[in-house]
Amino acid sequence: MSGEAFNPYRMAQQQFDNIAGQLGLDEATRQLLRAPDKEIRFSIPIRMDDDSFQVFRGFRIQHNCARGPCKGGIRFHPQETVDTVRALAMWMTWKTAVVDIPLGGGKGGVICDPHNLSPREQEALCRGWVRKIIDILGPDKDVPAPDVMTSSQHMLWMLDEYESITGRRAPGAITGKPIGLGGSLGRVESTGYGVVYVVREALGELGMRLEECTASVQGFGNVAQYAIELFQSYGGTVLAVSSWDQKQQSAVTFRRKEGVDLKQLRAMTNSYGEINREKASDAGYEVLPGDAWIEQEVDVLIPCALENQVNRDTVGGIKGSVRMVAEGANGPTTPAADAVIHEKGIRLLPDFLANAGGVTCSYFEQVQSNMNYFWTRDEVLAKLDTKMTDAYYSVSQMAQRRSIPMRDAAYMIAIARVAEACKLRGWV
Repeated sequence: MSGEAFNPYRMAQQQFDNIAGQLGLDEATRQLLRAPDKEIRFSIPIRMDDDSFQVFRGFRIQHNCARGPCKGGIRFHPQETVDTVRALAMWMTWKTAVVDIPLGGGKGGVICDPHNLSPREQEALCRGWVRKIIDILGPDKDVPAPDVMTSSQHMLWMLDEYESITGRRAPGAITGKPIGLGGSLGRVESTGYGVVYVVREALGELGMRLEECTASVQGFGNVAQYAIELFQSYGGTVLAVSSWDQKQQSAVTFRRKEGVDLKQLRAMTNSYGEINREKASDAGYEVLPGDAWIEQEVDVLIPCALENQVNRDTVGGIKGSVRMVAEGANGPTTPAADAVIHEKGIRLLPDFLANAGGVTCSYFEQVQSNMNYFWTRDEVLAKLDTKMTDAYYSVSQMAQRRSIPMRDAAYMIAIARVAEACKLRGWV
C-alpha cells in the first residue's frame, strides 16, 4: 500500500489473502469470503430544524452470515466511506468467529457529523436509516449496534422505528439499548473490559504482573474509558491518553507522570470523548501532540481510536520498553507497522480478538432480549471474561504451535470456522 492513500478494505483483503494461502482455501471459498455478500447504499432526506432539507448518504454491508445473523455497529462520521464499512463488516465476521458466537459480520454507517446535528435531526436520521433497510433487519437477519458517535439513544430510536414498521415487539433486533428497555447490564463497559481481560492473560504469559505495568491509551471514547477503568482497578497505571480536539480539528495527548485520574478526566469530557484541553492543562496534565501517546515509555500501548493509527510513519515512535500492543480499535495497525512490531518482539493482540468484548456482550444482550430474561452485571461480566479468556488462549496456543504472530493465528481460527460453515451449508 506504499505510496497510496490508506484503504481499510484493501488492508482487510490483504490480511485475508495472506491467511487464505496458508490455509490452502479453494478458489471458490476465497472469492466468497474476500468480499461482502450484500451491500446497500442509500440516501436519507431529512427535514432540518430550519425547515430546509438535507440528504445524507448511508450504508449497510453484510459480509457473511454462514454462522448466524449479521451483527455490527453503525457509525455516524463525516469521513465515513463505503470501503471503511466493507472492511469493518469483514472484520466483524472474523471477530464473531474467533470468540465462537453464532453470528456473522455486518456494518453500517452514515456520512454526517453529529456535532452539527440537533437531537431531533439525529432521531430523524436514525429512523430514516431503518426505513431504508427494513427488509434486511431483524433478530434473525441483521442486528445493528452502536459504534463511533452513536449511542444507546440512537439504538432506541432505531428499535422504535423497526417495531413501529413491523408492528411487533422485537427487542433483540437492536443491541446497545438503554438499561430497562432491553439493554444488558455490562454492555457499556464490555469492549474496554474485554481488551483488558486479554491484556491480563497475555501479560501473565510473559511473566508480567498487570499491577506493576504502565500503559498509554489512544482515544477517550467508551472503549478507552472502560479499558482505563479496569486496567487501573487491577492496579496498573495509565500515564497518557489522547483525545480529539474539535476546536483545533486535531488530536492531542494528555500525560501525567503519576498516572491519569479517570474520574477527573471524565468530568471534563463531552459525550464524544473529547477532553477539554484548557481544563486538563489547569489540572496539571502535560498537553502534547496527538501522536505522543505512541511515544511513551510504557509497557502496553492500547489504540482505541480509528483505523490506520499505528502505521509506517508512527510505528518508529514506539519505545523499547513496550512489550505489548492491544488493539481496542478496529484496524488501527497497518501491515507495514505489523511487520515492524513483530521484528521488535512486541506481542500484538489483534483487534478482532482484543476488542471482541463488545460484540460478545451484544450477543448476550440479544439472547436476553429474545428470551425476556436478564442477568445481573456480575453474571454478564463473568460470562464475558470466560469467553474472552478462552478465545485468547485458543489464539495464543495456535500462535505458539505454528510460530506465527497472534494476528495470523486469530485469522486462521476465524477463517477456518467460517469456511467450514460455508462448506457445510453447501455454498462452496
